Amino acid sequence: MGGLLLGAHDPDTGDMVYIGDVGTGFTEAERARLQARLNLLRRERQPFAVAPPQADARRAQWVEPELVGEVVFRQFTRGAGRLRHTAWRGLRDDKEPADVLAPQRREPASTGARAKAPARKTTREQAQGEPVAEDQPPASPVAGAKITVQAGDRRLVLSNLDKPLYPDGFTKGEVINYYSRIAPVLLPHLAGRPVTFIRFPDGVGGEQFFEKNVPHGAPSWLPTVRVARSGTRGSTEPITYALLDELAAVVWAANMAALELHVPQWTVGDDGTRRPPDRLVFDLDPGPGTSIVHCCRVAERLHDALTDDGLTPLAKTSGSKGMQLYCAITTDDPAAPSAYAKKLAQRLAQEAPDRVTAVMAKAQRTGRVFIDWSQNNTAKTTIAPYSLRGRDHPTVSTPITWDEVRACRRPAQLVFTADDVLDRVNEHGDLLGDLDATRAALP
Repeated sequence: MGGLLLGAHDPDTGDMVYIGDVGTGFTEAERARLQARLNLLRRERQPFAVAPPQADARRAQWVEPELVGEVVFRQFTRGAGRLRHTAWRGLRDDKEPADVLAPQRREPASTGARAKAPARKTTREQAQGEPVAEDQPPASPVAGAKITVQAGDRRLVLSNLDKPLYPDGFTKGEVINYYSRIAPVLLPHLAGRPVTFIRFPDGVGGEQFFEKNVPHGAPSWLPTVRVARSGTRGSTEPITYALLDELAAVVWAANMAALELHVPQWTVGDDGTRRPPDRLVFDLDPGPGTSIVHCCRVAERLHDALTDDGLTPLAKTSGSKGMQLYCAITTDDPAAPSAYAKKLAQRLAQEAPDRVTAVMAKAQRTGRVFIDWSQNNTAKTTIAPYSLRGRDHPTVSTPITWDEVRACRRPAQLVFTADDVLDRVNEHGDLLGDLDATRAALP
């Protein structure tokens, strides 16, 4: 079960109407319990007065609308009548299906300037005791409005907070809110690492571009470092990178619509000199016909090989289709991590040539997982832990446990949005927090 389509009764007509879906907030145990109960309620046809959009219902398995659940949401679209940014909170066996009413679409009395409205439950008890859906949309900033916020010791001016940056409606204000709240665990993974941004000024689906050099207009307090270019092609002028070392720097980047943060496997000294690599990374990219489930099986084999070599691998999702494994290492040779990773990737490809490839060529990748060892090259970067991705939804490159890797049987099990990740960090802390403590010499 990947998610649920949601329905409620129209308060005027009593018809069952489609109000959106929910795909996050489920524990694995909850998914299993729901699947068992829903299997008993299967029906052939959809139950709504008006059929949901084909794109939403393409893989739906219909059930009788007899279970009542509670979700939280951040927005109710007044046009289509859909809940947006939903998360599951559980079944409500104390409620009857007939009591569940759709939110009312009415204009708010006024608007305010806030970066993010609090999440709200879809049901609440009115004074009369009637359970209905929350009917007031969140207040949103006036288009183009600017507000001043305090970020740590600094004051920043933010703009266009209500601008949607994701196709599902996730706004710039919500992006800034996410990065502000995740900063305590994100910043240690950015410390001393030059950041390459992928910016989406018009949102996902619009123009996007890589940005290595600090843009004009960056605040004077932002630390930067000039680093010599790698390779021999193009300009030889050093690149002036940003270093994100405090909350205000992360908020500044988010305000530029820099959704994605990419960093190398090495840090820099104060003079811009590259230090030797301190991380080894394996990027597992599923080819056509495969998914992150297949990546997990390859990751298990890599785990065993790396631990046999005295290293301690930790895992995270890419926030897109694949995943990465990290090991904290020591080495004096900048080329050694790539050489080691390539040799190990080729060994696994030889052992399972029908499932694994160490070759980047697309012709070799159908039905196989590509172990990209090249991201250990000093010229390459990898998506940072806890970075958002520029995809249809605000998914995040998320640290995961080896138990989660071994248990993965469906791609949806390892898809985490910004809200999911904030909840995970509140519950588990930083699952990559011990990475540096496991540092060992590269074999």
